[in-house]
Amino acid sequence: MSTPEYLQKLFGFDGKVAVVIGGAGELGGAICRGLVQAGAHVVVADVAEEPCQKRVAELEQFGKASWTLIDVTQRASVENALDFAAKITGRVHCMVNAAGVNYGSNFLDYPEEKWDFVMNINLKGIFIATQVFGKHMALQGGGSILNFGSVNSILPLSRVFGYAASKAGVLNLSRNAAQDLASQNVRVNVICPGFFPAEQNRKLLDDSRVAHIMDHTPMKRYGEPDELIGASLLMLSENAGKFITGAYISVDGGFTSCWF
Repeated sequence: MSTPEYLQKLFGFDGKVAVVIGGAGELGGAICRGLVQAGAHVVVADVAEEPCQKRVAELEQFGKASWTLIDVTQRASVENALDFAAKITGRVHCMVNAAGVNYGSNFLDYPEEKWDFVMNINLKGIFIATQVFGKHMALQGGGSILNFGSVNSILPLSRVFGYAASKAGVLNLSRNAAQDLASQNVRVNVICPGFFPAEQNRKLLDDSRVAHIMDHTPMKRYGEPDELIGASLLMLSENAGKFITGAYISVDGGFTSCWF
């Protein structure tokens, strides 16, 4: 077997349908690019039409892509996105949930409404999507779910209390779901990005915070979105990742390895 054939067998997604919730964003968009170039038909699911259309136009340079609107806090909306994607081949093989929001404040001034806003999208949204897509995959004989955690899933960071708590919850919830769904051949894993400046967190990165991050990142730089692709394809692949469930991979330049 040639090298390309071997890699295609391990990491190929030909004939697969992959839904990427939050796929219009920077990090979700990188996962979309990886999946479509690996052969998947990627469905970009996000909250606004124009960013979805732009993402799909980009992806169609490499393969098959579609889009649908979604509100991760509303079960009916998530079910509609599943129905849309399942019509392509009759089933959804992979789901990635990269949707997320953030808010920064000191603890005593952190507004309760912002806490609810962050928790609803970052944690409730993961719960609903994992449940809806997990049930579909169980009925179809299997599948793979990859939820976005964060270095905050492992370590608490100051000023982002709602975000940190929600991402810790994502890791716990995903590992619990993995236990429950393993007998039905549905795998659930978590990717934990380090610091990848994107729209939701750039405003929180003042000079002192940047200095603190770099002091605790052995590679002394931010991540690039496409650097999330390799770990994601591993965990989503039904061959390369077939015995990986309830796991998380930190893609953080070493940040979580040297926190002190």
